[in-house]
Amino acid sequence: MSCDQEDFFKEYIKMMVNIFVLNLLICISLAFWIVSMTASTYYGTLRPISPWRWLFSILIPLMIATQGLKKKSLDHSGALGGLVVGFILTVANYSFFTSLFVFFVTSSKLTKWKKDRKKQIDSEYKEGGQRNWVQVFCNGGVPTELAILYMIENGPGEIPVDFSKQYTASWMCLSLLGALACSAGDTWASEIGSVMSRSEPRLITTWEKVPVGTNGAITLVGLLSSLLGGMAVGAAYFITQLVFVSDLEISAPQWPLIVFGAAAGLLGSIVDSYLGATMQYSGFDQNIGMVVNHETKDSKHISGKPILDNNAVNLFSSIIIALVLPGTAWYFWPRG
Repeated sequence: MSCDQEDFFKEYIKMMVNIFVLNLLICISLAFWIVSMTASTYYGTLRPISPWRWLFSILIPLMIATQGLKKKSLDHSGALGGLVVGFILTVANYSFFTSLFVFFVTSSKLTKWKKDRKKQIDSEYKEGGQRNWVQVFCNGGVPTELAILYMIENGPGEIPVDFSKQYTASWMCLSLLGALACSAGDTWASEIGSVMSRSEPRLITTWEKVPVGTNGAITLVGLLSSLLGGMAVGAAYFITQLVFVSDLEISAPQWPLIVFGAAAGLLGSIVDSYLGATMQYSGFDQNIGMVVNHETKDSKHISGKPILDNNAVNLFSSIIIALVLPGTAWYFWPRG
């Protein structure tokens, strides 16, 4: 077999696999639709989900997870975990999906940005910033649980955030937005602040100057980046609301989504930094000349106790913001 024939054969196999996967997804979406219609008919109160929504909720997260795997933004376990998280958030509410999408894409791009510089200051830097299932769970676990609760309370579909008319569902929407904006804010702060700040970072608990890469260290550039990261997630949610929600003219204003997204990003970064400074070990390893997150024979303690790792800090930060943001938003949200 010649090289041209071999290349043609590979392309043919790839095309047939894509056709098979597409047909399989269509069958799965139709099966989900039949189950949805059956449940709606049996219980009488459930709103059936269209087959197109099922198809979109399966196909798009699958494409994103596959692309993330190819570009080494996710490993195999991370891609599988991301597929589950993406499916649940997408079928629940398209605004949830776009918020997750903006967080994932921007975080992946920023992780690879100035990677040569980051290799010099981060002892645990991974090529491409590959995320595994644990990292996906710690960043996406809270939003996934909230999306499930949202579907139980309201059913799948997009609704305006309006505490006066749909308090519980609006609370869940803001809680989910807060969790994703918190994760985005922390990531933006870490990935931008560590390489762009011209001033030395300071430990959030003592305000002492510490080496770049120290857990709990903050810079002005990092804080501004966290604000913008949360704002990007809030803006994605807001724009999706404008596109898919039909009764916005009789509902409370939706623009505060951007404001509270930015607030969640900034506050989430601060909470993450405080937890990192107190409950996450940081030491300077004289041998490699970098900050390490675990004690070694050549490391000198900088801050924190070895109680939590970075993934646990991210999880607790998102939980705290998810609990705090809805109550704050309810108090300040303009009434329709």
